Amino acid sequence: MIQAPLPGFSLGSHRIDPPLVLAPMAGITDLPFRRICRRYGIGLTVTEMIASRAVEQGRERTERMAELDDDESPVSIQIAGSDSKFVVEAAHWAVSRGADFVDINMGCPVKKICKQVAGSAMLKDEVLVARVIRAVVEAVDIPVTLKIRTGWDEPSKNVERIAKIAEDNGIQMLTVHGRTRSQMFNGHANWEDIGRAKAAVSIPVIGNGDVVDGESALEMLRVSGCDGVMVGRAVQGNPWVLQEVHAAIMGLPKPAAPTAEERWTVVEEHMQHLAEHHGVRFASKMARKHVGWYSKGLRDSAEFRGHFQRLDDWEQQLDVARDYFLALDDALPLAA
Repeated sequence: MIQAPLPGFSLGSHRIDPPLVLAPMAGITDLPFRRICRRYGIGLTVTEMIASRAVEQGRERTERMAELDDDESPVSIQIAGSDSKFVVEAAHWAVSRGADFVDINMGCPVKKICKQVAGSAMLKDEVLVARVIRAVVEAVDIPVTLKIRTGWDEPSKNVERIAKIAEDNGIQMLTVHGRTRSQMFNGHANWEDIGRAKAAVSIPVIGNGDVVDGESALEMLRVSGCDGVMVGRAVQGNPWVLQEVHAAIMGLPKPAAPTAEERWTVVEEHMQHLAEHHGVRFASKMARKHVGWYSKGLRDSAEFRGHFQRLDDWEQQLDVARDYFLALDDALPLAA
């Protein structure tokens, strides 16, 4: 299914073109991960969520989470919290770190975030939603965007009202994950609900949830009528899915799958970026999940992961990963 290119849109002084966004994912979308993903045709990157209270505490890890590349633009730093004072301070901090946009998270479903009345828990208090948005919009001179879910649970869905509150209080782009908080990441994303948000406002709406390839991206666009696509969990270990989604929304042919050598080149580069950014000790721990994800769906991947997870020497990890990925035969079918 080929369609006409999906048009981009303006956000402040920037163009989001193509309208393909890498989702913020806690513990995943750090600078090394975003570096890898940017080459595959995305128009906007977003940092992993940063709690506003963590900004106040000035932790080194928080600073590292917000580190941006010199050429990483447009890029948004995502912040979370329900106390306007701290969220405004976090927004100022994001601007000082070079963010083109400040994104407010009101969609995180994690229990420890919701217990602080942050993330998706805020959707239960529409007055609080308006107050926090208005405070941030008034505090910074760059565009403020918002990410939400469709509501707290099925009986209390309020995606249309939240979308309207967001627009009325100065939000310039809205991203909707098509699940309620109670769904967590289970069941199916409701793309019709994304469409309800789109119909309620005039600002750009980005759809998120269950986009796993080019075909699903086009179907979400068809069902919801949204202005752009955000891809999240499907990118873990598979940045090439972004290339496929990019081709689909731009009306281009589906790209070829990566060869074994191309796959290893990306895995190796990702590992090196991890070491440079986090230091070898922490990078070794992070590599266990990232390299494991890169192997999913490939031949003998379960055996490889079992072995790789037990390694704690960085050079040995590189050697074992290299031997595995380069031994794959492009001509043979892959096995889960």
